[in-house]
Amino acid sequence: MELNPWYVSGFVDGEGSFLVSFSIRKKFLLGVETRPSFTISQHQRSKVVLDDLKDFFGCGTIRFNIHDGTYKYEVRNINDLCEKIIPHFEQYPLRSSKYHDFETWRSICANVLKRQHRTSDGLKIIITRAYQMNGLGARRYTMESLLRMTGR
Repeated sequence: MELNPWYVSGFVDGEGSFLVSFSIRKKFLLGVETRPSFTISQHQRSKVVLDDLKDFFGCGTIRFNIHDGTYKYEVRNINDLCEKIIPHFEQYPLRSSKYHDFETWRSICANVLKRQHRTSDGLKIIITRAYQMNGLGARRYTMESLLRMTGR
């Protein structure tokens, strides 16, 4: 089924997430891995919507989460995020408060594309911005602990 681009933006406004996660990786230059992603989760009975979204964007993966019985459509490739996901939402903007998270996330993706997450100052900016997003989201690490790591 061919999706209307405004439908996609509306669906994402209600169901999607723009995320930046961090992992401690000692082998990385600054010890912190930065991973922007775009995700949408749906109960297994609505997986067809995720299949349609994957076809619409032409990128990403769909995987099953056995713990909560949902499927997740996820795009993590920085080039796909910058060349396919971001342009869509620039042309068909979100309408809810999620728009502000998208704007912050978009700037973080641009920083990652420019490899600024590989410098101490750039990583600090990314971490600080990421922790301004998704106010209710769970985080494995505190912003302070990640910022301390960037001072290596």
